[in-house]
Amino acid sequence: MKKAVFPVGIIKCSNVVNQDNLLIKQPLQIGLSEKKTAVFEEGGFVILDFGTEICGSVRILTCYSNNATVRIRLGESLTECCSELGGTQNATNDHALRDFTNVLPALSDMTFTNSGFRFVRLDFSAKTVIKSVVAMSNVLNKEPVYRYKGKDERIKEIYEVAKRTVDLCATSGYVWDGIKRDRLVWIGDLHPEMLALTTLYGRFPAIEKSLDFVRVQTPLPAWMNNFPMYSMWWIIILADYFERTQNKAFVKKQISYLEGLVEQMLTCVKENGEFNYLSYFVDWPTHDQPDELHGVRAINIMAVKKAIEILKIFGKDTSVADSLLERLLKIEIAPATSKQVTGLKYFATELTQADKDRLVEGSAKGMSTFMSYYILKAVASFDKKKAIEMMKEFYGAMLDKGATTFWEDFNMDWVEGSCRIDEFPKENEKDIHGDFGAHCYVGFRHSLCHGWSSGVIRFIEEECD
Repeated sequence: MKKAVFPVGIIKCSNVVNQDNLLIKQPLQIGLSEKKTAVFEEGGFVILDFGTEICGSVRILTCYSNNATVRIRLGESLTECCSELGGTQNATNDHALRDFTNVLPALSDMTFTNSGFRFVRLDFSAKTVIKSVVAMSNVLNKEPVYRYKGKDERIKEIYEVAKRTVDLCATSGYVWDGIKRDRLVWIGDLHPEMLALTTLYGRFPAIEKSLDFVRVQTPLPAWMNNFPMYSMWWIIILADYFERTQNKAFVKKQISYLEGLVEQMLTCVKENGEFNYLSYFVDWPTHDQPDELHGVRAINIMAVKKAIEILKIFGKDTSVADSLLERLLKIEIAPATSKQVTGLKYFATELTQADKDRLVEGSAKGMSTFMSYYILKAVASFDKKKAIEMMKEFYGAMLDKGATTFWEDFNMDWVEGSCRIDEFPKENEKDIHGDFGAHCYVGFRHSLCHGWSSGVIRFIEEECD
């Protein structure tokens, strides 16, 4: 469903009269005798703050305009909505338009684009009289079956923001990755979102649609999203979704594909346990790093163990999967340098003391939003108090930087000397959004509402209540 959200503040404006009228909640209907309007002269602009991340569109009710144009810029951060396309901070229109110019006719009610944002900047080419500017936000209208009921206010805030994050990523009928980015179902990224959504709501049809969609789009011998490891995540998601929902009818439809996928994986693992895949991928921070193959082995082992569980439940032969697991276990997952791969190792085999030391080294430093659940669960297996402390430190740092949803990535090294997302950088201060990021999420392309960061909800349910 859609919900009209009025702005809660005006950050900055120029060449405008009665701009505060834009903050008044008025009927969203144009009349011929509107009294509470904002009048923009040529070159006038306003920056509106909607107070929280929105997944949706910008709706403008215009009383008067002689076919003036308006440049509309959306931003998940304040600085993004004031940016120019390109440049050193990588502002883009990739996937979802967030910087464009359109004519505003008189007596009009127009709705523009579909993206993720909190801030909107409007720049007017000529005199224009505006009644209202609202965000039409997509809303997941579903009652949760789980809420954090503990007394820790920081954990409660983390739960609420994580819930908002995954809710916004699940309003389309499928589960998206980031609401201002591509509209694909990235199955390798879906596992933390599945953990969050099934914790919050139990059975969740958008997960089933997403799993089905990618399976149909990927006839064997293709790999899902063109990554072999993503097909393995499909197996892990399927098994964990079944464990949570017991939806046998849905999983039964997947068995034939699952069997073929396990057979295909067997051809890519040699008798001695060495890999023969065409490509390898765990996550961006570990890509092409020494840890990567260890992480790949962990994902392989996790997937095959889950496949065996499903096949046994449905009375199917497990000999191929058993043989594959035997091969995979012939090579040990060595102590990793990254917390991500070490977290995955916990779910695949066993942690050594060196692994445990690595996980808590530097506390939350080295964590990632995508892998936060696996890291935190691994730490909790030997030090629950420390795991909760790391969660609060990591996610709390984003909250302290103004986050109303959690991000595609976050590095604790970004904290010192950087601004909040609802502020302009001061002199000698870094822009927390535009000056950081890496790989495919450099600068303003970095998604500040990314569903994979919400896996922490399952951790809160399991370890904090």
